[in-house]
Amino acid sequence: MRILIVDDSSYIRATLTTLEENGYEVVGAAKDGESAIDLALELLPDVITLDNILPDMTGIDVLKALNNNQLESKVIMISAVGQQSAIAEGLANGAQDYLVKPFDNTELIGIISTIKSA
Repeated sequence: MRILIVDDSSYIRATLTTLEENGYEVVGAAKDGESAIDLALELLPDVITLDNILPDMTGIDVLKALNNNQLESKVIMISAVGQQSAIAEGLANGAQDYLVKPFDNTELIGIISTIKSA
């Protein structure tokens, strides 16, 4: 399973590369929305972890752009923004799930495993 990580925090990007220890292939990482869209369209990952607060746009804007390009990647939003409205908006725009930071990597791995077996 090929994963693209999108987060403006270098710490989170580094932390999520540990997904490789669980048999997943991290194919790229982006720190802003523009790069995320470009990489997603170029790499066509199976899963994208997407922060909702990015320097140039929101994760929701990225999600909408990916939807407009009919990208079939499954998106898991990961953000410190845990308001119910933000979660609902992410899910309404096609995110598979929404994790609130701080989160446990085992929870993320569980979500990815569910996507993989679907």
